[in-house]
Amino acid sequence: MAEAERIIGTPDTPDTGRDGTEGDDARAGGAPGAGAREGGAPVAASGTGGTAAESERPRGKRRIAVLFTVAALAYALDLISKMIVVAELEHHEPVEIIGDWLRFEAIRNAGAAFGFGEAFTVIFTVIAAVVIVVIIRLARKLYSLPWAIALGLLLGGALGNLTDRIFRSPGVFEGAVVDFIAPKGFAVFNLADSAIVCGGILIVLLSFRGLDPDGTVHKD
Repeated sequence: MAEAERIIGTPDTPDTGRDGTEGDDARAGGAPGAGAREGGAPVAASGTGGTAAESERPRGKRRIAVLFTVAALAYALDLISKMIVVAELEHHEPVEIIGDWLRFEAIRNAGAAFGFGEAFTVIFTVIAAVVIVVIIRLARKLYSLPWAIALGLLLGGALGNLTDRIFRSPGVFEGAVVDFIAPKGFAVFNLADSAIVCGGILIVLLSFRGLDPDGTVHKD
């Protein structure tokens, strides 16, 4: 009877009225994992699954911390640089950094990055807000360090330019972004634009490599 109960997975119940042999055999397990069951499921299996889930949660939290740390750093650098530019460069002559090849020049940009689409300021403001919301929602499923860095750059850059859109003149959601980095023969931009472009390039590279935000790798 004990052997039949072991095969069908029914936990053995020691019989105190017998000589204790059957109870000892059940406690010994007879076969690997036979006597270690809890609610009809092997304890080892549930323990392994629980350990894996517990290890994934801290790993995901670390990636989220990286995302927001990168975003905060990009946002702070952009904000500080714009404050200095407005205070020191606006209404002044451009400052040459590398001759004619690179100079700092304060410009108010009502369009998108690099001065494109100045007639759609409100639309770009809404797009930036949507991007921020999407990144924050995606962060819950983030388990990839490179993706955390890329999304952090996007988030910090979007927040930097969105701050200008909301708080700078001529009005809320129509504010002009402060640009100041002026390479020769290229549009004027700022650190937020640079963070957005770098984050976008990194996302493209990760996509080509088949790495998803949740850490899985696929090959098409």
